[in-house]
Amino acid sequence: LGQVVTRAGIHLSGNIDYAGNSFDSFPNGIAAIKGPDAIPFNGIGQIICFIGFLEIAVMKDVPGTGNEFVGDFRNDAFDLGWDTFDEETKLSKRAIELNQGRAAQMGILALMVHEKLGVSLIPN
Repeated sequence: LGQVVTRAGIHLSGNIDYAGNSFDSFPNGIAAIKGPDAIPFNGIGQIICFIGFLEIAVMKDVPGTGNEFVGDFRNDAFDLGWDTFDEETKLSKRAIELNQGRAAQMGILALMVHEKLGVSLIPN
């Protein structure tokens, strides 16, 4: 969805850095991280470090906290009623989530391929 929104010209207001560069001053797609007008390496480094922090400190499997399956990162902190579902409903919801993730991966792959081919899937 972020790809569609930014290509539609909707960007965060304000500046992305203290130098005064606005969010919409950087190109969309792959050009935002590679090319002459790309986000500086320090900005990309901050994003990578933040993702690393999430992987190491937040999104981890804590043994003994009631995790039911591989990838269950609730750790007794985030439930939203999951424990109220029966086993069949839980299995169905997990399958739906996996399929939606796969569909999202294929969608972004299609956008990246068409961007490299120079063909836009998003109407102007």
